[in-house]
Amino acid sequence: MLDLTEMRSNLAETFDLAPSMTLAEEMRDIHARMDRVIPLPDFARYAPYIREINRLKREKNAVILAHNYMTPEIYHGVADVVGDSLQLAIEATKVEAETIVQCGVHFMAETSKILNPSKRVLIPDMAAGCSLAESITAEGIAEMRAKYPGAPVVSYVNTTAEVKAASDICCTSSNAAQIVAAMESDTVIMTPDQYLAQNVARDVPQKKVVWWAGSCIVHEQYTPADINDFRALHPGVEIIAHPECPPNVVEACDFSGSTSGIIKYVAEHKPKQAMLVTECSMASNIADALPEVEFMGPCNMCPYMKKITLEKILWSLHTGREEVIVDLAVAEKARVAVERMIDLSKKLGL
Repeated sequence: MLDLTEMRSNLAETFDLAPSMTLAEEMRDIHARMDRVIPLPDFARYAPYIREINRLKREKNAVILAHNYMTPEIYHGVADVVGDSLQLAIEATKVEAETIVQCGVHFMAETSKILNPSKRVLIPDMAAGCSLAESITAEGIAEMRAKYPGAPVVSYVNTTAEVKAASDICCTSSNAAQIVAAMESDTVIMTPDQYLAQNVARDVPQKKVVWWAGSCIVHEQYTPADINDFRALHPGVEIIAHPECPPNVVEACDFSGSTSGIIKYVAEHKPKQAMLVTECSMASNIADALPEVEFMGPCNMCPYMKKITLEKILWSLHTGREEVIVDLAVAEKARVAVERMIDLSKKLGL
């Protein structure tokens, strides 16, 4: 576990991180990417960190891959590549930098290491886990295989390297239905997200989809009553859900899609008002690109994603601490499942 006192002492001895309106004014080009959600006086607190992180990236030949659930000061301020799990997995295969800093959760950093075994991969806080990844083990995969002999195992990327290594192929929320449909077997095992699996089963009726009973602590909290109550208060609002939500929640919404699918839908349709039934930072990160859309409504925050901060990114880059290591034998088997997903996604035009 990170020693925050040690970390902050280390940073204070090395960098001038005092809030600075002068620096914020000098960095207005960066602030413009997030000015709808972060006022300039608040940006003055972030500006010194952003300046030093971007400088260190150049010095240390590092690249930052950031998930769409990162906070705006990370997403817009220091990230070199942003995207959902599939996009980040694909981009990880193209990285030329010596060091990858993964701003997301631990399984994403593992995926980058699996795909880039010779590179250093850092995650700013090892405690940035995932309820889905923690819900399934390699033994759980073996249990499902014994229950459904011959059925291929399609595991969500929100899993550990050991689980990926025990699976036949991976998937993300953006390609899950297409990958399940492409499996030759009539029965397909999906792990570990039961709600994603149930939503895929509805979209791919030609397959018998069976699932492990895991779920996301962010998306499982939403209920149809939440959706209906909010719609009653705001007639005309478009409500857009992530497929990790329970099926009855998805059915109560106007559209359901992956993180990248939600962004594409909102950008193309430009509803006057939109409620995103997903993690809180999604709306914040696309707000400045879509000023004509009023993002509104409640959201649920992922406590794991929010463990990644500018302070921890700077510390990890500065010290090289929090390096992700994956056993080579496990990584080799896991790489097969991830690369099968990437290759099949490209073949399917996803």
